[in-house]
Amino acid sequence: MNHESHLLIATSNPNKLREIRQLLAGVPVTLHSLAELPPVVDPEETGRTFEDNARLKARYYAQHLARTALPWTASALTIAEDSGLVIDALDGDPGVRSARYLRENASYAERFADIYRRLALRPDAPLTARFVCALTATRADVVRFETVGTVEGVIARTPVGSGGFGYDPIFLFPPYGKTLAEVTDDEKLRVAHRGHAFRALAAWLMAEKI
Repeated sequence: MNHESHLLIATSNPNKLREIRQLLAGVPVTLHSLAELPPVVDPEETGRTFEDNARLKARYYAQHLARTALPWTASALTIAEDSGLVIDALDGDPGVRSARYLRENASYAERFADIYRRLALRPDAPLTARFVCALTATRADVVRFETVGTVEGVIARTPVGSGGFGYDPIFLFPPYGKTLAEVTDDEKLRVAHRGHAFRALAAWLMAEKI
C-alpha cells in the first residue's frame, strides 16, 4: 500500500471517529475528518436504507472534497457510513432515522423513553434488535467498495451502562449478557456493527493497495 494514501472519514461525530481510528490503526493510511475541510451543510439523508444513505453521503462529501484545494485531496478516498438501531417490535424503527429519532436535537434519554413507551404497547412482541452499519468508499464519484456490518441483540429492560454512546445502553448483546454500554471499547468493537464494517474496509484497503 502507498504510505501516502489518504482517507476522508465523513463524520463529525467524535465518538465514531475514535472508534474508526482504532479499527483502522493497522492500515498505513492517513485519516482525515470533516473538521479539516471548509464547513459544509450536511446532506439530506433521503435514502430508504442504510446502504442508500451511506452511498449518498460518500458521493456528497467526495464532491465537497474535490472543491477543496488541500494537497492530499486529489487522490483521497471518501469513506461514509450510515448506521442505526433496528427494533423488530417497532417495525424497524428507529432505523435510518436513528440519529434524528423524535427530532434532530432530542436527547438519548428522550429517545429511550419513547422507545420503551412504544414497546409497552406491544408487551408480547419479541425484543429482538440489531445495529446496522452500511459503509461506502468512493474516489471522486466512483464507488470503490461497499459493505454492511450487523450485530444481533435484544432491547434491555432498562438502559444500563455509562460507556459507549448513542443507543448502546439499551442494546443487550446476549453472548456478553451485558449492554454495549457496559463493556470495554475492545469488547464492543470485537462484535459491533461498525467493527465488522471497518474491518472489512481495512482488509479491502490492504488487498487493493489503495
